[in-house]
Amino acid sequence: MYSEGMSTSDTSDRLIESTRELLWERGYVGTSPKAILERAGAGQGSMYHHFKGKPDLALAAIRRTAEEMRATAAGVLDGPGTPYERIEAYLRRERDVLRGCPVGRLTMDPDVIASDELRAPVDETLDWLRERLAGIVEEGKEQGQFAPGLDGESIAATIVATVQGGYVLARASGSPAAFDVGVRGLLSLLSPHQDH
Repeated sequence: MYSEGMSTSDTSDRLIESTRELLWERGYVGTSPKAILERAGAGQGSMYHHFKGKPDLALAAIRRTAEEMRATAAGVLDGPGTPYERIEAYLRRERDVLRGCPVGRLTMDPDVIASDELRAPVDETLDWLRERLAGIVEEGKEQGQFAPGLDGESIAATIVATVQGGYVLARASGSPAAFDVGVRGLLSLLSPHQDH
C-alpha cells in the first residue's frame, strides 16, 4: 500500500497539504473527507488518528496557509533596504497573480468566514500584515522618506487592499497586467521622489 513505511508525520503532512489544495480548488463545502483521503493516498483510519475530523483538518490546513503567507511577507518586509524599497519589494515580489491569494481566497469562503475558529488564522495574518506595513510606513516617515502627514495604518490598509483587489482584477481580466498597474499606481503615490 502507498502509505506503508511512511511515518505518521508524513501522513499527517500529506493530509494537511491535500486539504490545502482542495480548499483552494473547491472551497470548504466541496472538500470532502473522501477527496482528502484520495488525494493524500491515505486510509480513513489515518485521518482520524491525526485529526478529529474535517473541521480540525481544515483548521490545520488554514493555519499552514496563513503561516506560509506570513513567512513569505516577512522575508521581504524584514529584508534589506529602505522602508520604501521594502514595501516596493513586497508589492513586486513574484506571485501567481492569476491564481490569486490563498489567504484572500479563504475570506471568500462562506463556511470559513462563518466559523470563528477557521477564520481566526486568516484574521490574525491580515492583522499582522497591516501592523508590519504600518510600522514600516512610520519608520519611513521618521527617515523623511514618506510625507509626514501619511497615516501608517491607513497606508497599510491601502497596500493590503491594492494587493487583494489586484488579484481580483487580474483574475477577472485573465491577465496579471491589472495587478501590475495597481501596484505601479500605489508606488507612484508613495514614491519618496514626489513632492507631496
